[in-house]
Amino acid sequence: MTKPDQKKPANKTHLIIRNATQRDIPAIKKVANDVYGGAQMASYTSDMLRGQISNFPEGQFVAVLDNKIVGYCGTFIIDEDEALSKHTWREITGGGFASRHEPDGDYLYGMEVCVLPEYRGARIGQRLYNERKKLCIHKRLKGIVFGGRMPGFAAKKRKFTTPEAYLEAIKEGQIRDQVISFQLKNDFEIIGVLPGYLASDAESAGFAAHMLWKNPRIDHTDAPKVQRGRLPDTVRISTVQWMQRRVTSFEEFMTQVKFFIETSSDYKADFVTFPELFALQLLSLLTEEMTPEQSILEMAKYTDRIVDEMHKMAVRYNINIIGGSHPKIDDDGVLKNIAYVMLRDGTIHQQEKIHVTPNERIWWKMKGGNAVRAIETDCGMIGVLICYDSEFPELARHLVDQGAVILFVPFSTDERQGYMRVRYCSQARAIENQCYVVLSGNVGNLPGVPNVDIHYGQSCILSPCDFYFPRDGIAAECSPNTEMVSFADLRYANINTARNSGTVQNLKDRRFDLYAVEWNKEQD
Repeated sequence: MTKPDQKKPANKTHLIIRNATQRDIPAIKKVANDVYGGAQMASYTSDMLRGQISNFPEGQFVAVLDNKIVGYCGTFIIDEDEALSKHTWREITGGGFASRHEPDGDYLYGMEVCVLPEYRGARIGQRLYNERKKLCIHKRLKGIVFGGRMPGFAAKKRKFTTPEAYLEAIKEGQIRDQVISFQLKNDFEIIGVLPGYLASDAESAGFAAHMLWKNPRIDHTDAPKVQRGRLPDTVRISTVQWMQRRVTSFEEFMTQVKFFIETSSDYKADFVTFPELFALQLLSLLTEEMTPEQSILEMAKYTDRIVDEMHKMAVRYNINIIGGSHPKIDDDGVLKNIAYVMLRDGTIHQQEKIHVTPNERIWWKMKGGNAVRAIETDCGMIGVLICYDSEFPELARHLVDQGAVILFVPFSTDERQGYMRVRYCSQARAIENQCYVVLSGNVGNLPGVPNVDIHYGQSCILSPCDFYFPRDGIAAECSPNTEMVSFADLRYANINTARNSGTVQNLKDRRFDLYAVEWNKEQD
């Protein structure tokens, strides 16, 4: 007990700098919005932050003061030629996703540092810059490069008519700029001007100072490129080719589900994948004739029960389950086609089908969703595209920008032409995004079940086409129209190699100065 003449110890302020995680995204967004007032960083979305953290987890930092995130620092690694040449913020950052991160690059690129205004006196920005330098030294990179805002330029444009004249005045000590002066004090040097760097930065008139900090631990007269990091572990994938046939009970259906999950687990798979709407065979339990719309609504009654059972199996059998897709009526009374992902840590994720086919729209009155989001797993970031969605390249690119390396495509097609559309488009997605794509489909027939009576499919696991992958870009495939399961071991190291030094480098060679995928709706 404290004596009367003793004072209680005051609560000590606690500040830490740590790597950002996916859970920090809402707080980081709030910091950015509060700092920029929705102006410069108005386009900073959850997806962009998810991509930054996924693409280079080591390079994203948050400042946490008394359990509150008050600052954020975003970085990635880039090749020397790209780092030191003229560029815009959009081009160099891959549209804000850090999707141009090159693990074997030469320079650390600083894409963002922001601190809540009320905490700037605590030198948090200085600490974040120090973390960048530590990371640069640890990675044995040549230095740090970024486009520095020059917020005093627009106001002094009449006196200093060019950005070069403005920067020269700062270097000579004639004037002070709150950003550039701080960076010069921190041993950064100005190596040029970046015109049109960020058009929305009115205070800088769209210009930025091209800033460079040289790593003092590197001999810059002869600095050979160094191989960094370790090869990621192999990820084992299982894809199920599901036979549609009549069942006599829900329990019989779930017994078959359990068989494939348990078998995949016995083979030490990290993921098992089921097809789109594979529970269609439960419609064979109907005892009265129904219209297609009535029957799909009847099937939707099973969805929660199926997801609950598969969720339990994911934990029990220690396997991540891409649980196919199922009809579900959302909170607004709208019928959606939703893929469920049950992870072995007990979490459940959903991905709505974005593009419904004319058939689904006409016969089932089904509507599309509004968001595609990469999912964090213990084996890296993944994405899900339900059947028809694989035929729209913008969706796959958006998921890969968020960090997805494997795309899962549950599908259901009735005849060969439909299947080949999904197959060819999925192979294209693997090539253009330099990622793996996993297809899982239905086969067999359901006589007497309207609108879903016949099926054609060939489940497979696809890769990019380059020296590091199987000759035909096929890691594994099932025999057509036969119930079976196929496995493949996938290596993320091969993806990293292809993206950074492959025969072609689709992601790296994108022309961000000409085009980009922009999502019109925020995905929270």
